[in-house]
Amino acid sequence: MSRTATAGTAADGKMPPGPKGRLLTGNMRDFGRDSLRFIQGMSQAYGDVVRYRIATMWWYQVNHPDGVRRVLQENNHNYPKSNLTRSILTPVLGNGLFTSEGGLWLRQRRLMQPAFHRRRVAAFGGIMTDATLSMLDRWAPMAESGTQVDVSAEMTRLTLQVASESLFHAHAGEEPAVVAAAVKTLVEEVNYRYQVPFYPPQSVPTPRNRKMRSALRTLDRAVYTIIDEHRRRGEGDDLLSLLMETRDADTGEAMNDRQLRDEVITLFIAGHETTASALSWAFFLLSNHPEVEHRLRAELDEVLGPDAGRVPDVEDLPRLKYTGMVIEETMRLYPPAWIFDRQAVADDEVRGYRIPAGATVMISPYVLHRHPDFWDLPDEFDPERFSPESSAGRPRYAYFRSAAAPGSASARRWRWWRRS
Repeated sequence: MSRTATAGTAADGKMPPGPKGRLLTGNMRDFGRDSLRFIQGMSQAYGDVVRYRIATMWWYQVNHPDGVRRVLQENNHNYPKSNLTRSILTPVLGNGLFTSEGGLWLRQRRLMQPAFHRRRVAAFGGIMTDATLSMLDRWAPMAESGTQVDVSAEMTRLTLQVASESLFHAHAGEEPAVVAAAVKTLVEEVNYRYQVPFYPPQSVPTPRNRKMRSALRTLDRAVYTIIDEHRRRGEGDDLLSLLMETRDADTGEAMNDRQLRDEVITLFIAGHETTASALSWAFFLLSNHPEVEHRLRAELDEVLGPDAGRVPDVEDLPRLKYTGMVIEETMRLYPPAWIFDRQAVADDEVRGYRIPAGATVMISPYVLHRHPDFWDLPDEFDPERFSPESSAGRPRYAYFRSAAAPGSASARRWRWWRRS
């Protein structure tokens, strides 16, 4: 079905088009088999808003920047995080900033905001550069001998180290490899439950649930141990210490241990895994586009000046304009958070189509970043798209970075791209 044949008008208020699906499971098999290909195909075949069924759940996929603006900005109070997302993520992240809503979200955001002041965040720049230099030193003999490097694994190791030192200034009471394995398990299990939304809840002792609970116990033990150590030690200059020092402006209350645990695990899991994904794809794209890599290196030489050994710092970032464009284009093609959802509280209308109360609304940056109406040759890697001239006039939600589910960039979900 073509876009033209299914386009609606604001006056119609009709149900969106979509595939028929199977009698009992709807489109669950197609979505689970190859999620990226499925959602991209829905946009290409049915247009701005698509309706399809995953077993008993109707999902409404919004594929146009104006529709996304309606959901996330104009009528955002009607679209909180969905029951599906909360059921999957709350057992892992608790009531952290990502999963909380309403008054609790607002309180936590206000409590955490001072810890992320630009001056304080800049202080962590040294941790990042030191960790990177240590990694490069470790790579040096491998480069001399021609040994292959698993870039994805190395980026995960790097970002885990940065996250650990920034949050804790130490590893979290466990061997780093044990914590890393627990995080990897949790990310994989969260991904699986998005793919199979009717998987039994954690209270059911399936092998997957037992594995997930074991990983969660490991991570909880690590985080609570380091919280206890911080309370005994007193002042510190890492992110956890900053969070422990914050006080509610109205009540003077600080976060309790459970709140600290929820926020730390949210930052720990989401922060390192999505960053590792973006960096891995950046290296992949640069290796396939030597002209872009050459220009990137030239900018670094120019900004760092004649001192070739100088390490970039936070103050250099505003001058690394082309580097920023490379990162933006990488995350356009391969957004670490490639899909997320919301749930309609009341009936609404998006791009002329009716969204009923209770409907799950799916939004995919991956699809929007390839919308042919807003991107020329959308599958090609071209950092110049993000020059000031090229970006002028582009709709706000044609490109955006979302705070979506941790682990949403798993390598398994890119498998169709490798085949194409």
